[in-house]
Amino acid sequence: MFKTVALAILMSFLPAAGHAQDFDPNYLSTYSIVARDPATGELGMAVQSKVFAVGFRTWSAKGGLAVIAHQAASNPFYGKIGLELLEAGLTPRQALDILVRADEGSASRQVAIIDIQGRTASFTGSGASEYKGDRCGADYCAQGNTLGGPEVVNAIARAFENGQGLPLPERMLAALDAGQAAGGDARGMQSSAMMIVKPLAIAGYGDVALDIRTNDHPEPLKEMRRLLKVYRSGERITNANTTFNNGDQAKGLQMMTGLRDELPEKDNIWVALANMYLKMNRKVDAMSALRKAIELNPANKRQLQRNRNFESIHNDPEFLKLVGSLL
Repeated sequence: MFKTVALAILMSFLPAAGHAQDFDPNYLSTYSIVARDPATGELGMAVQSKVFAVGFRTWSAKGGLAVIAHQAASNPFYGKIGLELLEAGLTPRQALDILVRADEGSASRQVAIIDIQGRTASFTGSGASEYKGDRCGADYCAQGNTLGGPEVVNAIARAFENGQGLPLPERMLAALDAGQAAGGDARGMQSSAMMIVKPLAIAGYGDVALDIRTNDHPEPLKEMRRLLKVYRSGERITNANTTFNNGDQAKGLQMMTGLRDELPEKDNIWVALANMYLKMNRKVDAMSALRKAIELNPANKRQLQRNRNFESIHNDPEFLKLVGSLL
């Protein structure tokens, strides 16, 4: 049943109606998307704004239940109580209607909900900064305020709809890219964030499968795409090693060198590449890759001496010179 005490607490914390951007230094002028991947059971949100650390308080979520965006004059109680209402069996529309009716400051809010069944609801208060708007479709809601124009929300929606087949993080990021290309936040760019939740995503317990944030960056979406590549790189290293060790060395090496070319600043990729070269009896290439790994991260001098993948050269004079110490 609906928790009346919780609702009373919510009402006591909500400020009066009005144009919150006129007095709230943390007013979250922004654009975002909440979305679902029915094939994987993932729920997520991606957001960008001309504020510092937009991911700090714009979302609430629970794996297997719902994700809630609360922006403009953001209030996390929309997320806290909203999730409780959804857990009690209300639909996103019913829950959002209750929250808005209970909130004297609702005119300055912008809220969107998507649940694990793909049901959606959105609300944009009349006091949110222009241009403002929202649009919900199959498995998503797109919304924004202080935008360059109405095309921003429409571009986010179209890009997400056209991104079928992409993993949810890449699909949401493509939607934000489209929103930025259409005008984005009218004030510019500063921060972005993306999170994905799924039941038992972490060791059978935690539900946050992905949490990426660029808190202060001149090109936050570009940086978030790089971070997403870094996040994916562990899986790609594993896949490349599996291919290599299963007999297709050429293909495995091609996969690893491709990853190296995309993320040349990551020392662990150079170490993995050196391991492949060594197994192929390409010692010169292996040493060159290890040299680059140490250049990027001097801590590798110690770690490589403990790495069993390189036991065959641990006493090699060239290796010892490279790591700068004896075993």
